[in-house]
Amino acid sequence: MKLDPCIIRALSLDPAASTVATHGSSGFNATAKISTTLKDGTEKYYFMKTAPGKDAELMFRGEHASLNAIHGVVPSLCPASLATGVSDDGSAFLVTDFLDMASRTANGSSEGSSGMSLAMKLGKLHTTPAPVPEGYSKPMFGFPETTCCGDTPQPNEYKGSWAEFYSQNRLLAILEKCERNNGKDAEFRSLVEETATAVVPRLIGDDHLNNGHGIIPVVIHGDLWSGNKGRGRIGGKGAVEDVIFDPSAVYGHSEYELGIMNMFGGFGKNFFDEYHKICPKTPPVDEYGDRVKLYEL
Repeated sequence: MKLDPCIIRALSLDPAASTVATHGSSGFNATAKISTTLKDGTEKYYFMKTAPGKDAELMFRGEHASLNAIHGVVPSLCPASLATGVSDDGSAFLVTDFLDMASRTANGSSEGSSGMSLAMKLGKLHTTPAPVPEGYSKPMFGFPETTCCGDTPQPNEYKGSWAEFYSQNRLLAILEKCERNNGKDAEFRSLVEETATAVVPRLIGDDHLNNGHGIIPVVIHGDLWSGNKGRGRIGGKGAVEDVIFDPSAVYGHSEYELGIMNMFGGFGKNFFDEYHKICPKTPPVDEYGDRVKLYEL
């Protein structure tokens, strides 16, 4: 493989001291490891994704913003994203800190460890208020970039109401994409619209969720299942940590994260017991299970 000049410029690399080689695999893009020798003689590594087309450019912009939103709150939870754009050959690219998953079973030194389990890290992520977007006076529900869950783009225009965001930007937006791709089905549309107009207000309406006191948006990974978590070393150095990757972030209700986690499994009772000590269930607590089921849609 040859390292594209655009990526060399984006990372300020010395071409004579840098190499790139295929690393890992992905269903949506090509993946590679960039190795470089710094001026002081130390080795540094990066992880790179590339793919052709505007869809890939959109996906990588969303992932870039998602990784940095998470990393900014809990640095030991995911790699930082360092660059995204279009290379000189026309391919979209994303470059992040290298996540050394090969060391995930090693009994390495605990020096530099955060000392936090995945449940603790996720609890911290979900109890830290989202930033106030430019042009607004308070945290909003949404995200500054379109993000992709799999290869499905998700519109993230800001809204002041979580119920409105979930109805409009998730349920109805996905319905419209399904209709564009597969044609219309009157019964299906009726069910989704009834969910958006009746079930959503009943379970997560602004005057009901948290007993009408409102909720604060927090950073949500957005696609957190067992295949998007693991153990590794960020930057290939330090201690082995619980980490997550491939996010599709949004500023939303903490329990929204739990829909996919619950649907695909991989997170047991002990995990949730530890997590809820840090991030308690939102009142009304007796409707927690119903809300998580709603968020599976």
